[in-house]
Amino acid sequence: MSREAQANSAAAVVVVGSCMTDLVSLTTRLPKAGETIHGHKFFIGFGGKGANQCIQAARLGGKTAMICKVGKDSFGNDYLENFKKNNVCTGQNAIVIVAGANLLLDSKDLERASAAICGAKVMVCQLEITPAISLEVLKLAHANRVKTIFNPAPAIADLDPGFYSHTDVFCCNESEAEILTGVSVNSPKDAEEAATVLLKRGCKLVIVTLGAEGCVLLSAKDSPAKHVPAEKVKAVDTTGAGDSFVGALAFYMAYYPDLGMEEMINRSCSIASVSVQSAGTQSSYPFRKDLAQALF
Repeated sequence: MSREAQANSAAAVVVVGSCMTDLVSLTTRLPKAGETIHGHKFFIGFGGKGANQCIQAARLGGKTAMICKVGKDSFGNDYLENFKKNNVCTGQNAIVIVAGANLLLDSKDLERASAAICGAKVMVCQLEITPAISLEVLKLAHANRVKTIFNPAPAIADLDPGFYSHTDVFCCNESEAEILTGVSVNSPKDAEEAATVLLKRGCKLVIVTLGAEGCVLLSAKDSPAKHVPAEKVKAVDTTGAGDSFVGALAFYMAYYPDLGMEEMINRSCSIASVSVQSAGTQSSYPFRKDLAQALF
């Protein structure tokens, strides 16, 4: 798809989820109970799983939209500016004067955003908003034949069965897989065991991310599981690497649907590997122009 065609189309990747402002102090160690220690650096960054995933997809050249709530304060205003700078469509702002605005995203907000959701090629959601709302938007997208990616983070053990049956790509990390299945994931073989449990619950395709070890992919259509290794790099900061991966995967599913899933995962791993080589969360996410063109 040409850049002109992308610019004139509806958002191909829609993310329904959270925005967080990260207040980060860097120290040589964590303080003990009751102890005060000096930090050597402090910075404010943009985070939240939903926003992270949306920003990464946008930086790869995808036309994206974010459905979320932010507070009516300097943090909220700065976040809206951050979306604009990254060419993310936010539409009409829904602003409230309450801390924890993420949890106030509700069914009426989804109804107002239904055109964007139903017109997308891929919809992504997580669990940093109310789980019932994430499930509602999964069902809406699924009913309108929009490909869905569900990232069950932060994981909850008693996940509603509907999350499994309405998700095209179920993507979790090792700890999330363990919470959901009870399988301790310390290797690709463990990841395959956990993914098998998730498939039996109704998932079509499961990806278990393994950090520096890459990912394990298991599909209801294909067996056995496939281990997609990650590039070996010197990690500076792994914060947000999983979100970089999910955002990249959403981009490839929307704009390169003819690629095999294994190749999409391989490319997404490459992009996430770039992100861990710089400090910060969104600040470490690469732009398309800075990546090898072989990825596109």
